[in-house]
Amino acid sequence: MFDFETLDEDERRRRREAEAGKEHAPFYDPLLSPWDEYEPPAAVRAAEEDGEYWPGWTGEPLERPREEAPAAAPVARESSPAGERAAPPWYGRSEGYWEEGEVSVLQRQLREGTITIPRPQRRWTVTVREVAETVLLALLIFLAVRISLQNFRVEGASMQPSLENGEYLIVNKLAYAEIDMSVFNFLPFYETEKEDVHHLWETPSRGDVVVFRSPTNLTRDFIKRIIGEPGDVVAIDRESGGVSVNGKAIEESYLQGKTTCSEKCEWRVPEGNYFVMGDNRQNSSDSRQGWFVPEGNIIGKALITYWHDGGPDLKLAPNHSTSLGSPAAAEE
Repeated sequence: MFDFETLDEDERRRRREAEAGKEHAPFYDPLLSPWDEYEPPAAVRAAEEDGEYWPGWTGEPLERPREEAPAAAPVARESSPAGERAAPPWYGRSEGYWEEGEVSVLQRQLREGTITIPRPQRRWTVTVREVAETVLLALLIFLAVRISLQNFRVEGASMQPSLENGEYLIVNKLAYAEIDMSVFNFLPFYETEKEDVHHLWETPSRGDVVVFRSPTNLTRDFIKRIIGEPGDVVAIDRESGGVSVNGKAIEESYLQGKTTCSEKCEWRVPEGNYFVMGDNRQNSSDSRQGWFVPEGNIIGKALITYWHDGGPDLKLAPNHSTSLGSPAAAEE
């Protein structure tokens, strides 16, 4: 056993400085100071392993008179459960403990408190949330696609050779989307006239293949090609079958058969309406019968065709930009 009190004061100081170092353990404040693990002197560790504690040196020089210094005696530890180490009856800084009188209430609470770890969520709750998010995302995607695209099946031979009977078609419903500019009249220094409507992307043009609700039967959807735009004068030559717009012949490389007309062979397209015909001119019910297609009836512009000739053939829709010839070509 290490008997510290049997040494004279100089020897005690020398051994104290040699074993414990010239500086005692730094004071630790759990709110302000970083953690600094303190390693007790070898003599203290040896005494603790023997079941004894070094009487509390706090880092200050020992000034007690020799005659008043009691003989060192082992300090018995209180009994504790197996595997647990009993705390000493005093708290000395040199051994890394706190002196009870210097510990504030907050520091004691922090020292003795328990860290609360958030309880993990139940697995079924996370699973239900992920499933709900997936279903919602899928629904939003479905609605977005449904609003912008729609598929149709071609029935009949009115659009041959561009579109075959039984072929499928994907229509872009937002191709001719409109916006009413009068909704911005609340802005200062901005005012529009009534029905000031603009197309966001493009307007229905001559040569576009469109799907529309039939003006004679709104429950049926037709697919035709635009020939005349609002204000155009469309005429058909009875002899040659040539089609002219505003007195100029149009070039139609997509035709099958001769364009014919019955009683009337010239039409002026009203505002907001379109003149349409099928590519198979001898087997098509279209505007030659005296009706026009209001723009509000147009569902969308043909975008992609697939399942051509019984196979999964994917290609762009047969939209063609028709050019107008010269008046002389129309007369011929």
